[in-house]
Amino acid sequence: MVIVAGHITVEPEQRESYLAGCVSVVEQARGAAGCLDFAISADLIDPGRINIFERWESQAAVDAFRSSGPSDEQGAAMLTASVAEYDVADERALFGE
Repeated sequence: MVIVAGHITVEPEQRESYLAGCVSVVEQARGAAGCLDFAISADLIDPGRINIFERWESQAAVDAFRSSGPSDEQGAAMLTASVAEYDVADERALFGE
């Protein structure tokens, strides 16, 4: 399993429009083969921060989904980005299914 997690920052007044522009990306990702979870969401404390969380069955699934990354418009809006991939060997359920 692969986890992609981190955050980006944008100008606080641009965050809502940035997130609105991500709706189709989230829809596409969640429909992609091997996607277990995919979220791009507003941070509850920092008005310029956007949290990224993805969970994939395999690196091959991540690679098949990724094309060129954020659009030019999204890339231009990012002030900073700190996102990484993690290879997960095991998992333990805390809640849920």
